[in-house]
Amino acid sequence: MTQPAPFRRVNGHRPTLLDLYCCQGGAGKGYDDAGFDVTGVDKSPQPRYPFRFIQADAIAFVLEHGTEFDFIHASPPCQHDTECQRIQGNTHPDLIVPTRAALETTGRRWVMENVRGAVPKLRGPVMLCGQMFRLANYRHRFFETGGGFTLPQPSHPAHLVPQAKMGRPVPAGHYGQFVGNFSGVSLAREVLGVPWMNRDGIRECIPPAYAEHIGRAALATLAPALEVAA
Repeated sequence: MTQPAPFRRVNGHRPTLLDLYCCQGGAGKGYDDAGFDVTGVDKSPQPRYPFRFIQADAIAFVLEHGTEFDFIHASPPCQHDTECQRIQGNTHPDLIVPTRAALETTGRRWVMENVRGAVPKLRGPVMLCGQMFRLANYRHRFFETGGGFTLPQPSHPAHLVPQAKMGRPVPAGHYGQFVGNFSGVSLAREVLGVPWMNRDGIRECIPPAYAEHIGRAALATLAPALEVAA
């Protein structure tokens, strides 16, 4: 199953990136901006995904096809480790360990992302925050790296702007949290840089600025191998 890629720009060869558990493509957009040719995989249809899309089980796909890509990003579903899901008593699969095991079979460089609640299961994760990229938002996300890829921890600017309460409208002078059944989809699209997403995609997405930062670091490590291959 494929879909059009309105953001994609192909100028000669671009290194390839596999975007596992891609949802609506926040990470994919950032990697595209960094210079990758992006392919997304998700078990559910993703009609809003703006790049090449394959509907498949992420773990099965990376085990079969992971070696075909230059770099791999994985965002296993975060609901298992999200506080609001625990409060509601909902249960979700924990896919961090099996995803890591699958990634490690590929011999490729990779990164795996999740939320704060998953930090005890992640190995030496790097935290990224919207303040590091001058976004009017905080949204901490944590990234484990592997396959020989490492990512320095950026300095973390102080949180000086108050946040609106979870799910509430965003008052003037506040940042929105944009989680749950939040209001202000148009504001969230602008703040996070995801104009094609709906509410479902926004509340779980990685802001593209985060993935662009990772993608540029990945390209720097891939450059020698890519030059030899060329």
